[in-house]
Amino acid sequence: MQKTSFNRVPFNPAKSPVFYGWFILLWGTLGIIMSVPGQTMGVSTFTDHLIDALGFSRNELSTAYLLGTISSSFMLTRAGRWYDQVGARWLGGIITVALGIVLLYLSQVDRIAFAIGSFLGAENIQFYLSFIMIMGGFFLLRFTGQGVLTMVSRNMMMKWFDRKRGLANGISSVFVSLGFAIAPLVFDFLIETYSWRWAWILLALIAGFGFSIVVLIFFRDNPEDCGLEQDGLSEQQIKEEQKIKSRAEKQYTLKEAKKSYPFWVLVVALSMQALYITGFTFNIVSIFEAASMDKTVALAVFVPTSILSVFISLTGGWLSDHIKMKYLLLVFLFGQIVSMISLAFLSPGLPYVFLIIGNGIVGGLFNVLNSVVWPRFYGRKHLGAISGFAMSSLVFFSALGPLMFSFSFSETGTYSWAAWGCLVIVAVNFIAAFKAENPQEKLAAN
Repeated sequence: MQKTSFNRVPFNPAKSPVFYGWFILLWGTLGIIMSVPGQTMGVSTFTDHLIDALGFSRNELSTAYLLGTISSSFMLTRAGRWYDQVGARWLGGIITVALGIVLLYLSQVDRIAFAIGSFLGAENIQFYLSFIMIMGGFFLLRFTGQGVLTMVSRNMMMKWFDRKRGLANGISSVFVSLGFAIAPLVFDFLIETYSWRWAWILLALIAGFGFSIVVLIFFRDNPEDCGLEQDGLSEQQIKEEQKIKSRAEKQYTLKEAKKSYPFWVLVVALSMQALYITGFTFNIVSIFEAASMDKTVALAVFVPTSILSVFISLTGGWLSDHIKMKYLLLVFLFGQIVSMISLAFLSPGLPYVFLIIGNGIVGGLFNVLNSVVWPRFYGRKHLGAISGFAMSSLVFFSALGPLMFSFSFSETGTYSWAAWGCLVIVAVNFIAAFKAENPQEKLAAN
């Protein structure tokens, strides 16, 4: 199906009294929030319940999560190319329905696994059967939720803006940060009130099947296909804006982007954050218990972090329209360093405070870098393939986090070694980031 099919059904975006890009910002932001069941912070609230239901150890469940997540990462570059071909509306509609089905499956995964084992008379291999079933569930959950739905929603928003891209992303990031901060508490409330099975069923109905209707009605891939221009500008204004440095001059292919030095600095920076934050959130209750703090304190850490992230997101989004992205990248990496050192020495008091500060800085700038930088550095034509590859790397590294943290704790009795391991790579990348210039600026200078 062509991405332009039925763009004027059930309404014509070009006739909106307000530039439709601002509505796209609303729906795209909601799309990212609806991906939370597939994010590690969404899965983490179900971790202990899955361990009990399946009879797994924490390391065994972490391994299943790792393998499922890694498997999904190999599909995301291809999914990015699908996005380039069919657009946000149709791919988003398909993927949200798929997310709903996956959540329903996970709500019954242990029963399905044990029923199949009983039917086949395979009690002696029940563990392996259960392992395959939950690994498959994690693969589909991470692919649909964390991977494709996030990528589709974010890319769609960034395609509708150019000069105001940073501002738009900053506004979106505020609500994404709040949504992500509140989500674990909401999920925990649903679990405690209705049980973990019904929590996933309710999420399937809301984030999956329910949101698919919103996607099919309101999502549109880009302004040009709707008879509009980026930022809501007229054709004359577009011609005048051609001289503005934020407008990409060269439309890079994925192959060309891979040959670019800043591409890999950014991919490593974002991927290491994915590894670190998934390891942190997946084991968050255990991490805080090891530091003599209870579950309530552990889950509550997201709230002050998100409040700080809100201000960082708005500031970073606005600054991204006025300064080099390299400077925001350096601040982002500094925030990672602060967070990792704080985690290594985590305890009530200053380490706890600096953990919040570090995570707040990183959380606020993550979406700015992961959203604004790709179209600004490499253009929009192959945005799906380029961002899909980056997302593939993020998901791959995010798979390593939970097992790395779990292994650190089981072998050494502390999560500090995992934090130190991450810190070494981030420190090296911090130095490399000083030369991560926008390739479009180099072309414009020649």
